[in-house]
Amino acid sequence: MQQHAPQPGHNSPQSWLKTYYFSRAAFALAWIGAVLAFARSAPAVAAVLMVAYPAWDAIANLVDASRSGGMARNQPQAVNALVSVVTALAVAIALPDMHLVLGVFGAWAILAGVLQLGAGLRRWKSAGAQWAMVLSGAQSALAGGFFIVQAGQPAMPAVTGLVGYAGFGAFYFLVSALWLSVAATRRARKAT
Repeated sequence: MQQHAPQPGHNSPQSWLKTYYFSRAAFALAWIGAVLAFARSAPAVAAVLMVAYPAWDAIANLVDASRSGGMARNQPQAVNALVSVVTALAVAIALPDMHLVLGVFGAWAILAGVLQLGAGLRRWKSAGAQWAMVLSGAQSALAGGFFIVQAGQPAMPAVTGLVGYAGFGAFYFLVSALWLSVAATRRARKAT
């Protein structure tokens, strides 16, 4: 029986991150599509989408931490997963009060952004292409502050108001995945 040698970089951290970042971008884009398609006409769907976004973030951070050396080595992702689980529960409890939900989302965006920024800085040397994750984390924290201010305003917030936030997240994850793909292609060309 002939064994095939593993392809170079197949299980590398960059390979995992590329897959991870593409999946994060895909989820955010699907979430945006679902919000735009159903949120105004189906309040129950909007509620599910509000809980699903931080719940997905928790799952994604847990998987990322476990694939990247475990929870002990990846404390920003471990803490981010915990914060996201708490946020999903808090959003479920706060519904249907959209002012309260937006305030919870704002606090989460700040914490998750700071933790993502920390994870990006930590990975910068080992994985590369982390500048977009650092920018994403910083922008998330700023957006969170805006959400908290907006939650205190009299105008009724809607789930569609979070589309821009998710869109920028998708953009940054996509940029990081593409950047890692280009870097892998360049490395492969140099190796041949």
